[in-house]
Amino acid sequence: MAVSNNEPSLKKSPDLEVKDAQLIFNSVWETLEAERGREKMRFPKELILLGGAPGSGKGTNTAYICKVRDISAEPIVVSALLDTPEMQALKAEGHMVGDREVVDILFRKMLTAKYREGVVLDGFPRTTVQVECIKMLYDKMVSLRREFESTPLKVHFKQPIYHIMVLFVDEAESIARQLKRGREIIAHNEEVKRTGNGTILEERPTDHSEDLARNRYRTFKEQTYDALLSLKQIFHYHFINAQLPLDAVQSNILQEMEYQSSLELDPRTYDVLRVLPEAADITNHARRDLVYRLDRYNLEHPELFRDVVEMIDTKIMSIIKPHAISGRAHVNTEDSLLSKPKALAMLIDVFSERGFFACVDIHLMEVPNRVDLNTGKIECREKKVFRITVHFKGSEIRRG
Repeated sequence: MAVSNNEPSLKKSPDLEVKDAQLIFNSVWETLEAERGREKMRFPKELILLGGAPGSGKGTNTAYICKVRDISAEPIVVSALLDTPEMQALKAEGHMVGDREVVDILFRKMLTAKYREGVVLDGFPRTTVQVECIKMLYDKMVSLRREFESTPLKVHFKQPIYHIMVLFVDEAESIARQLKRGREIIAHNEEVKRTGNGTILEERPTDHSEDLARNRYRTFKEQTYDALLSLKQIFHYHFINAQLPLDAVQSNILQEMEYQSSLELDPRTYDVLRVLPEAADITNHARRDLVYRLDRYNLEHPELFRDVVEMIDTKIMSIIKPHAISGRAHVNTEDSLLSKPKALAMLIDVFSERGFFACVDIHLMEVPNRVDLNTGKIECREKKVFRITVHFKGSEIRRG
């Protein structure tokens, strides 16, 4: 966690903190741009800002979040960044690790090529200044995208996607989980010392004291949670009840983080595609629409409708029935009834209503009809063959 540069008695107003954020962000950005060049300021396209109460299962669920979002790079854990040799040296020299240092080291890490497509940030932002810096980063990414959109470098500056995800448990559950983890770590370390096998795990003081565990939870509520909540109106926000069983938690994560084209595609790409309906839009009312069509067939074209049903009954079902085991049948017919487009639509809908899935291909072939013996010219007639493929759930055979 960042150590504030401000003394408690000198706590600044929100307006001053925003101004501090502008100074910090501009300083960090200008330094990085001078070092790398503007065209190399390529931040992750997708950023998941992950926060969670102590004991909420961030470590347990981070890998699953990455899997759902197809992020291959490991998460960036901000607390681990602050334990790097560079940060330790800074603190050893008597310097405070404040918001500027946190933003600087984090931005440098995110510019690593392996994070180009996406990354999970564990433990950022935690302060008002950090919140403002992440908002300014988003604005910069959008600006760079516009700047390079007419150049060959445009592929490196994609539409940024930011997600805020909060794993939440209440105070009592958080304390119980922290203390349980402490007991498990003590038992693990004792076993490692006894056998010499394994790695000693870090023992946190907060995992062994109810008061410290409670204070850690309240720090999360007052600092990290409020920081993430302040971004709710700007970025995609996901609140996950982490007190549920793990499979339920991950089911909710999957539901929250599933692909949504309107959120993830470039707006111009989405505008081109939006004229096409999504599969869900079609399937939601498929049964209702099917009933409507069948009733209309019978009311408006009763003779044709009965002819189609009779043809299915007398000419097609006899071929389908022997394929009851496989659940797949192919039927070829030249019946002229199907030359009527309305009859084809009826056939497919009748099969659907009866629990079958049918599709029809029309094959046109030239068949020799007669030969002019004087000229040798061959006259052909057009042969139309309807190839009907029918799928249905086959029969299960128990053996033994």
